[in-house]
Amino acid sequence: MKERKDINVLVGANIKRERERVGYTQERFSEMIGIGPKSLSAIERGTVGVSLTLLLKICNTLSISSNTLLFADTAKNNVQDITERLERLPPEQFEIAHDILCKLLEAFALEK
Repeated sequence: MKERKDINVLVGANIKRERERVGYTQERFSEMIGIGPKSLSAIERGTVGVSLTLLLKICNTLSISSNTLLFADTAKNNVQDITERLERLPPEQFEIAHDILCKLLEAFALEK
């Protein structure tokens, strides 16, 4: 049995979740994206990965972004309050806040 890579398992599970969300069977969806049902099953189980070409077909067929498939299903933060507060800032204060947020997010990315 092939060793499953974490990224393939994650993407496969996300593809399955999104396929089921729109109500497609494996047979119907595999036909729509131009692969066999067994290939789709292997992708959804994470035993094989997807090419960029196939990823694009999947995203277009399901009308979703690649982020939906490539990243873990995480709860989204409610940013409305911060957005509204930033919108009310004068331009010079907004630029300062923007610079600080960019540096903060960059620091968070380095921690990973």
